[in-house]
Amino acid sequence: MANRAVGTVLNFGATKVAELTSIGGLELSADTIDTTSLDSDGGYRTFIGGFKDGGEVSISGFFAPDDPGQAAVYAAFESGDTKDCTIVFPAPMNATWEFKAVVTGFSTSAELEEAVSFEGTLKVSGKPTLNLGTP
Repeated sequence: MANRAVGTVLNFGATKVAELTSIGGLELSADTIDTTSLDSDGGYRTFIGGFKDGGEVSISGFFAPDDPGQAAVYAAFESGDTKDCTIVFPAPMNATWEFKAVVTGFSTSAELEEAVSFEGTLKVSGKPTLNLGTP
């Protein structure tokens, strides 16, 4: 059953990032290692699984310079520190993503007929965990 995204939260460290309008999903992917040999059946390439990558999480919202969460994202960009992150989906979903991330992008934007906005990019570091059925 479909659920509304309203109420979804990103915690950056122990701090909620306020005024978000979008939290992109984790982009999990896996490399492959070519194991094709001269005796591979039928002339087809063969593969085994390689390293996995948690991808990136994009965030965007209304710029709020007094928000501790947005300030923490910017500070982590400046320091290069890896931070614990949690995406908490709204009830009744009771699902979360937990991961560590490095902030690889932070920007603000001001347009004539729009609210001042910000965007950030969080590069997932290590193995993310999708918790299903638990808040």
